[in-house]
Amino acid sequence: MVDDELAELRRRKMEQMQRQALDQQTMEEEASRQQQIDAQIRAALMEILEPEARERLNTIKLTRPDFAKAVEQQLVMLAQSGRIRQRITDEQLKALLAQLTPSKKEFRITRK
Repeated sequence: MVDDELAELRRRKMEQMQRQALDQQTMEEEASRQQQIDAQIRAALMEILEPEARERLNTIKLTRPDFAKAVEQQLVMLAQSGRIRQRITDEQLKALLAQLTPSKKEFRITRK
C-alpha cells in the first residue's frame, strides 16, 4: 500500500513537471514570436518615418505606450496597404496624432 501511494505521488509529480516544462516552452515561443513582430514593426517604421518623426513617436511611447502602439500599428497598416507613398515628416506625424487624439471635453462650472 505504501508502494502504491509512493508510485502515485511520483506519477503526479512527473505529470506536474511535464506540464510546467510545456508551459515554459509555450511562453518562450510566444515571447520569441512577439520579439519578431516588434522587430518587423521597428524595421517598417524606420522606412516610413523621418528621424524627427521617429523621435517624436518614441517620446510618446514613453508617456503613453498604448496610444503609441496603436499609432505604430496604424502607420504600418497604411504602409502595407500602399496609402503611404513617401516618408512621413514630423509635421505630418503631428497632424496624424492630432486626428487620432480624442477631443477633450471642456467643463465650465459657474457658481451662483
